[in-house]
Amino acid sequence: MPDLNKVKANLKARMVELGVRVDQIEHDLREPHSQDWGENATESEGDQVLEGLEEAGLDEINQIRAALTRIRNDSYGICSDCGEAIPEGRLLALPYATTCVNCAE
Repeated sequence: MPDLNKVKANLKARMVELGVRVDQIEHDLREPHSQDWGENATESEGDQVLEGLEEAGLDEINQIRAALTRIRNDSYGICSDCGEAIPEGRLLALPYATTCVNCAE
């Protein structure tokens, strides 16, 4: 099992980083579009990409919050499907993993 204090600190730092990124995306999405039809179309496509990035960031923030809750509840690192321990390597690669490798397949 990885050092939970270090995991918690890393998760909180990642959540702050994602929060800044999501805030910047929201700011960019509020910018007015060009009056030129061609530029407006390009900007709209860019907005769709930004919205996808924002959604992914918010999803990761929610996963991190859930992992921090599992740490507080002493259920971090336990597979939610089979109840076995999630291998440390998987938790190091994906610190908010909820399932072991076997159950994730």
